[in-house]
Amino acid sequence: MKRKVLFVINPVAGGKSKDHVPQLIQQHLNKEAIDATIVFTEEPGHAHWLAKDASKTYQSVIAVGGDGTVNEVASAVVGTQAALGILPFGSGNGLSRFLSIPMDTAKAIQNINDNNIELIDAGQMNGQWFFNMAGMGFDAHISQVFARQTTRGFITYFKAALQEIISYKSQSYHLEIDGLAYDREAFMLSFANSSQYGNNAHVSPKASVQDGLLDVCVIKPFPLYRFPEMGFRMFTKTADTSRFVEIIRGKDIKITRKAAGPAHIDGEPQTLEASTEVKIVPLSLKVIVGSQYSR
Repeated sequence: MKRKVLFVINPVAGGKSKDHVPQLIQQHLNKEAIDATIVFTEEPGHAHWLAKDASKTYQSVIAVGGDGTVNEVASAVVGTQAALGILPFGSGNGLSRFLSIPMDTAKAIQNINDNNIELIDAGQMNGQWFFNMAGMGFDAHISQVFARQTTRGFITYFKAALQEIISYKSQSYHLEIDGLAYDREAFMLSFANSSQYGNNAHVSPKASVQDGLLDVCVIKPFPLYRFPEMGFRMFTKTADTSRFVEIIRGKDIKITRKAAGPAHIDGEPQTLEASTEVKIVPLSLKVIVGSQYSR
């Protein structure tokens, strides 16, 4: 029997046109082995409900978009027999890059043909699923600023970061990680399932999506003149060697800050209360990974 695959296309993800994607799917998909259906989303949240329904009868649901679209689809198929697939079209494509999924759309479609499936961990922040990265502090603040921009992409994100870093103030956090207490002043906190935010900026280079742990990355306050160095370290996979970065691995994390504030879940901004719980759900999501992916 042919494998039933649903392609869920977010037409606005990453500010890039997807009008040509159905033609590429028809051109590169192995139609002898795969029975494909293609749908376009119509509003935020639509991808989730399309994937939720498809998870009952389809073997794979393919998110065609960025990290937000991936989250919508993945949070619908996690814990089911359906596998997540990705055609990357976002600004950062963090999980896609970590899983070695090709950025070229034709090659990513061919990767769906290969159907190399792995089970990976998933995170939850106050019950909401994330699969790549969640966080508080500066990156969450920038996610809010970035969401208001009319253009997308790395350059827009980088400009927003440069503009906001001058006035941003670090915050105090009380952490409980697997029962141990830590009090930290932090520029930002990242809860890393994979190693990177996106665009190959690695905050926790040794992170694994298959170890049953989250990497709690505490980015400590640093002098403004060292901002370029911090960026350089992320792009050279050496952030964990900086004295301004502390990584604590754990399964159950409780965070308390002075007041409610910004957070992000797979790059999508929101506001959370002063107390937040984060946990890992091991090997709960089936994903079609790239041929170069290694555990």
